Amino acid sequence: MLQFTDFDRRRRLAVRHGLVRRFDTIGQAARAMTALHATEAATVHLSLWARVDGVTVDDVDGALYDERSVVKQVALRRTLFAFPRELLPAAWGSAAARVARQQRTLVLKGLSAGGAGDPEGWLAEVADEVLAVLADGTARTTAEVREAVPALARTVQRGTPGTRWAAEVPVAPEVMTLLGAEGRVVRARNAGHWRLNKPAWTTAAAWLGADPEPTDEATGYAELVRGWLRTFGPGTEDDVVWWLGATKTAVRRALADVDAVPVALEDGATGWVLPDDTAPVTDEEAGVGPWAALLPTLDPTVMGWKARSFYLDAGHTPYLFDSNGNAGNTAWWDGRIVGCWLQDDAARVHVELREDVGRTGRRALDAEAERLTAWLDGVRITNVYASPQMQGARLP
Repeated sequence: MLQFTDFDRRRRLAVRHGLVRRFDTIGQAARAMTALHATEAATVHLSLWARVDGVTVDDVDGALYDERSVVKQVALRRTLFAFPRELLPAAWGSAAARVARQQRTLVLKGLSAGGAGDPEGWLAEVADEVLAVLADGTARTTAEVREAVPALARTVQRGTPGTRWAAEVPVAPEVMTLLGAEGRVVRARNAGHWRLNKPAWTTAAAWLGADPEPTDEATGYAELVRGWLRTFGPGTEDDVVWWLGATKTAVRRALADVDAVPVALEDGATGWVLPDDTAPVTDEEAGVGPWAALLPTLDPTVMGWKARSFYLDAGHTPYLFDSNGNAGNTAWWDGRIVGCWLQDDAARVHVELREDVGRTGRRALDAEAERLTAWLDGVRITNVYASPQMQGARLP
């Protein structure tokens, strides 16, 4: 069996993720990464800053909201991603459809617990009203949709009444999430600052200029797994299951559908690559010398694998990831995570290391910090998923 060392895998990561040699366009970077994390709005912009030469905030906004070549969609692991537009039908037919089924069950359960006599009928009627409101092509925030559809003003029950977990939550955001997962509505232009999530909603037909049909489930999963293997391979079956938020059955079928080839990894596990992608990265492709990168919270490189030992010391995990496995900002030196980055009150970027990277590494990371400080131009990023080290580091 063909073998891939950890060094081979780090080289692939560096080249394919645009970290050792940046991409020329946003489109190239988005397709190379298969999907960009978008749970925190700023992550899309900062992930592209790390990978695209000369990119600006306006460039990213243009791709998202004017060209619409990159579109935000809830899919993998019930998480918001920015997909290359051409990959949306595959996501709708597979990972997003799985999320939609889960979300529908959740909403119906909450409606039933809240006293709705006919939850299915209520949800169908309200969904039709929402789509009718959005049919004029005007994008509206959830609050604006709720004003136009009075039935959305109700709440639903979460948790068991009488327990500490019981709560009543607004149904409007949950219904919009469901319709988005189903591909019936999409997130349009952001109604707030680029670093904050405040989506406006419209129909898929209005935003995309057409109403693309979702693929069937098997085709959709195969396309997503093919993208994952091209971006992150080699990786294990467990890695793919985790990234997709899918079942082992679905992943095994997809690996078979794309004729994936098993390879041996350095830790003894079996990894998978595409049949035309078994060659290691050459010295010429990798470039000369080590490289530095500053990646944002939930960046796709950091979150691409479940097993991360080939680029992350296990001892760093409690400091750089929260208890749910969400990664904060990370600092990379020559293919490995070595610490985090954060901003002071003046919006200057600082690197906080967890290991010694030598004078060359420190200089390279400080140079990236200066570059990012200049790019942010005084904007301070607030992180929902700040890591323990980000929260506890002392700044000068």
